[in-house]
Amino acid sequence: MMLLAVVILALFPSFNSNVIDPKGYVVYCPCMGRFGNQADHFLGSLAFAKDIDRTLILPPWVEYNFPKPTSDQIPFDTYFRVDAVQKYHRSVTMEKFMKDLAPKVWPKGNRTVFCYGPSYTGEPGCDAKHGNPFGPFWDTFNIDFDASEFYEPLSFDTANHFEVKRWNERYPPERFPVLAFKGAPAHFPVEQRNLKLQQYVVWSDNIEKKAKDLISSKLSNDKYIGIHLRLGSDFSNACKHIDSGSALFASPQCIGYRGEKGKLTAEMCYPSDDTIIKQVKSAVKVKGVNNVFIATDSRDLISKLKKAMPKVNFAKQDGKSPHIDLAVLGKSDHFIGCCVSTFSAFVKRERDVAGKSSEFWAFKLPKRDEL
Repeated sequence: MMLLAVVILALFPSFNSNVIDPKGYVVYCPCMGRFGNQADHFLGSLAFAKDIDRTLILPPWVEYNFPKPTSDQIPFDTYFRVDAVQKYHRSVTMEKFMKDLAPKVWPKGNRTVFCYGPSYTGEPGCDAKHGNPFGPFWDTFNIDFDASEFYEPLSFDTANHFEVKRWNERYPPERFPVLAFKGAPAHFPVEQRNLKLQQYVVWSDNIEKKAKDLISSKLSNDKYIGIHLRLGSDFSNACKHIDSGSALFASPQCIGYRGEKGKLTAEMCYPSDDTIIKQVKSAVKVKGVNNVFIATDSRDLISKLKKAMPKVNFAKQDGKSPHIDLAVLGKSDHFIGCCVSTFSAFVKRERDVAGKSSEFWAFKLPKRDEL
């Protein structure tokens, strides 16, 4: 038994975030879009770090609070558990890395930023701190870059072992202990192979408690359907320009990554009130529930929904936390979301991992041809 324990420890050594990782680190600015986009990029970045076998430095989430001119950086563990991520791969929060490890492994005066090629701004190098959120993100940690490195023609396709080899040969950790990327080392939307990594994105105890409190106070801990309404004017304008069948934002989650499950339509992107009411009414009947939780960026349609279903309780949170909305939607007994929205995509991935049912506005899976 003792020999077996020694073998197991040798094969699966424990990770100590206080000790410098000799295999190096990956850090990046989650500088594209709001939370849904950043979450897509996080999964890809997590896969990238594991594939090239470096510790992932968990960046804060970038949030925008207009009319404030600069972004806010919210620590990763405000919303999610670090220990859950570590079950998949070595990771450490950016706050901890910069405080305890950076002075030794990534000191000031010796910091290089990585980008594919020269900046579009015309400035030399990557110009990694140009504009918001880039500047405020790195400034939060007093990070200035002393050099730029163009990694062209390398790609983030690290499912390809040849590409992993190229990364490790070109940037050995002895010379480049930290790969600091101007943007996420990941594709958008999240690659199909990385969807399963959602299981390692687990809500913090604080968010979990707030979600459960809301379910108790608003829904009496009864069964409920969760719906996401993406009805803002920005989405309305974007959806007007959809060419039937073309992918947009998170749409591969419903139409498939090769369009094999159907074509994207404007109604799927921005459903009419009638479509929403009809679909909710059908779901309430099929699932046999009398509660509906609504997360929305704009109109909530509660008055119209109540008129159509007077016996159903429609609820939404009193505050404006998108993360509480997400957590509550994830716990629902059934979910209806927007095919194109990365916010809905986060919920869908979480529910897929848990084996829970979901559907999208105005979308039906094509019937399989009978053999």
